[in-house]
Amino acid sequence: MKTLTLLTLGTLLFTACQATGLAVAPDPTYIIKEVEQNNKLTKITIPRTTSQIIKVTTKDWNTKDGKLQRYEKNKNGDWIKVGKSIDIVLGRNGLGWGLGLHTTPKDAKYVKKEGDGKSPAGLFALGNGFGYKNFKINFPYEVYQRTDHCVDDSKSEFYNTIIDSKHVKKDYKSFEHMKLKNNFYQYGITVKHNPNNIAQAGSCIFVHIKSTTGKGTAGCTAMKESEITTILKWLDADKNPLLLQLPLEELNKK
Repeated sequence: MKTLTLLTLGTLLFTACQATGLAVAPDPTYIIKEVEQNNKLTKITIPRTTSQIIKVTTKDWNTKDGKLQRYEKNKNGDWIKVGKSIDIVLGRNGLGWGLGLHTTPKDAKYVKKEGDGKSPAGLFALGNGFGYKNFKINFPYEVYQRTDHCVDDSKSEFYNTIIDSKHVKKDYKSFEHMKLKNNFYQYGITVKHNPNNIAQAGSCIFVHIKSTTGKGTAGCTAMKESEITTILKWLDADKNPLLLQLPLEELNKK
């Protein structure tokens, strides 16, 4: 059965925020949506410890273009919009349910897999900021070199992890350089998708700089350089920031 109180609270948090920039939610645990359909429950809960949310939405599951809006919870427990909504680009094939801090519907039609060109949908922790040079922020940050690899070979013990290739015995055939010949990773944020590194479930998911051509990514969330540096400066490790990515048709489902 539907839990109307929780569903209404979710509507307050994200529909009202879009409309007014401010929504009051009295309970310190924020339920974004809890809907039972054919006895299959979809549940996304914002932890009490989180007071920063990056919300990414798309029109539907199959589009690569979307909008990003930041939210921050103030001392009164109100969620307030931060900055303007920005245009972002996702995976070239849209979204698929990923593995994170949410429960994926048992009957999910779109599920993230390795190499499918989809960005993960759901709620995710953020790992660290990164780039090609030092950048002082209030969030963990790493400077990566060409020898730092993110391994996307499911057969490797290092699958879905970033390693310094100079200091490991290489058992992988496929990987990404964390310092590219272009500027896409000049600034970025790691997303904790598939934290248990389950083979073929998808790997190496980042927020990074987008191509000037506007083409979709392999599964990341991309934006302009000035926009990602603004987000990096805003992130606060003490506020436990999270990434929420969903198509509007799922977020608004009743």
